[in-house]
Amino acid sequence: MAQESAGLVAWMERRQVAVYLAAIAVGVWIGLVTPGLGNGLERAINPVLGALLYVTFLQVPAAELLRSLRDGRFLGAALVVNFVVVPLVVAGMFSFLPADQAVRLGVLLVLLTPCVDYVIVFCGLAGGASRRLLATTALLLILQMLLLPVFLVLFMGPDLADVVEIGPFIEAFVFLIVIPLTLAWLTQAWAKRHHSGVVVTQAAETVMVPLMALTLLVVVASQVPKLGGNFGVVAQVVPFYVGFLLVMAIAGWVVTRVSRLDPLGGRAIVFTGATRNSLVVLPLALALPDVYAIAAVVIVTQTLVEVVGMVVYVRAVPRLLPAR
Repeated sequence: MAQESAGLVAWMERRQVAVYLAAIAVGVWIGLVTPGLGNGLERAINPVLGALLYVTFLQVPAAELLRSLRDGRFLGAALVVNFVVVPLVVAGMFSFLPADQAVRLGVLLVLLTPCVDYVIVFCGLAGGASRRLLATTALLLILQMLLLPVFLVLFMGPDLADVVEIGPFIEAFVFLIVIPLTLAWLTQAWAKRHHSGVVVTQAAETVMVPLMALTLLVVVASQVPKLGGNFGVVAQVVPFYVGFLLVMAIAGWVVTRVSRLDPLGGRAIVFTGATRNSLVVLPLALALPDVYAIAAVVIVTQTLVEVVGMVVYVRAVPRLLPAR
């Protein structure tokens, strides 16, 4: 039985992209066939996402996280592409977005936050420096939670404070950053002292792909029922998401050249600039007043576009930045 389980995990790891696409397809089917499950599945998003981030952080030893802070050139490029270049790109498209404030808020929430989970997978599939990128995940997650309220006010004005409450941001910070990161470091310390900790660590790392697939399935299935009368709005934002992927491929390449990074590090920079943190910001959108409910659907739409875009990226980025 153990061998069969290990074989299934190995099979899923070899076919991660197909597994994620299948999870999204199943999520769409569940959302269409049993729309009544939506509310229950929404409540499962945070626990599943917290587990996913715990497993992600578990793969980054505390010492390696500290070393990543000394990888100045790579870390600087990652911060510039995510917190300087991306906001400028979003600013360029902002005035062309649909006038609906809820739609604009959804686009801002998702595009202004860098991905910290499946970006590692796709970066690795493209031969990028996924380990170096993995070591920056905790820092990227912390910085985006601190900077996101600032960006939102800059784009939408101070009146946004009456709509977006600080509570969900604090809750997301605690449950999606502090608790998973603390538990991951405690597990790592346990593994250094006891063999049982090593067993738990290895077992947790084997469920990374199934957890990612489950997260995508739960998110999509919970939001598809809301597409109903909002299909026109969703169709309006798709070109912006596609355009973002195209622009960020070039922008990531430019940042790589300016930073004089090696090709594998450059591929990681392209991926971190292009992939967005839809799964983590979705709980923030779900906490908005009902009049802003479409924001969550706008965010999930970005996930669907991005996963397809990553399939293209996996083939295109190695050509954009060929290994020497």
